[in-house]
Amino acid sequence: MSLVQRFLLYAFLAIVGAVMAYPFFFMVTTSLKDNQSAFANILAPFGPSLEWANYRAVLSTINMGRYMLNTAFITICVVIGQIFTSVMGGYAFARIKFPGREALFRAYLGTIMIPFMVILIPTYKLMLLFNWVDRYESLIIPWLFTAYGTFLMRQFFRNIPNELEEAAVIDGANRFTILWRIFVPLSLPAIATLATISFLYAWNSFIWPLVVIHNKEMYVVTQGLADLQGGYHANVPYIMAGATLAILPTVLVYILAQRYFVEGIATTGLK
Repeated sequence: MSLVQRFLLYAFLAIVGAVMAYPFFFMVTTSLKDNQSAFANILAPFGPSLEWANYRAVLSTINMGRYMLNTAFITICVVIGQIFTSVMGGYAFARIKFPGREALFRAYLGTIMIPFMVILIPTYKLMLLFNWVDRYESLIIPWLFTAYGTFLMRQFFRNIPNELEEAAVIDGANRFTILWRIFVPLSLPAIATLATISFLYAWNSFIWPLVVIHNKEMYVVTQGLADLQGGYHANVPYIMAGATLAILPTVLVYILAQRYFVEGIATTGLK
């Protein structure tokens, strides 16, 4: 690639990157304006002063702190549960031979193709049957299993040499010991990838909490943002401040797990 071609490629990538980053930049800068400045010139990055009070107002007026705590608790439970079930399922499908293994795995993987709206009503009926509406169980237990996570871990476990497992068997290790003392430590990139994806999904979930949670004390952060938009729809800086607070944990998790995330995708997707 010539120098000119390389320059044009970098210029194109820089423009695409700037376009993709602009909504985030707009959200943060608007959250620091007063309402008048936000409408006066939407292209100006900042107003006459930085209105940090917008964040205090959001935290105090709509109980955003409680919503974020609810979301954090639910997200942590879902992430831990999905990692546990995916590791167990991935190991079984990758290493344990049993009749119908491939057919069962394909059927389980095929559930990814089922749109969420198709299972929405049946799942809600189950929540009514178990009396889990307006309870944490409805936001956690139905989402402890993920076909994608099982597929991800299976692909990673298949790449671990058989000789390693055979040596452990000769030393007297059972399958549980082999899984948690050998396979899991070797699979940290894949687990970090799964944890990141699960975290983003659980944190940003909106439709399901909207259906099963009606008590405001049980709201998650996405419901809080919708409530904020409904109550303060004319105050754009308030809404942008709430959105910035809501997205901060996901950005932090991605930054911390980025190296493992890229490594995990590369090792499970390309081999």
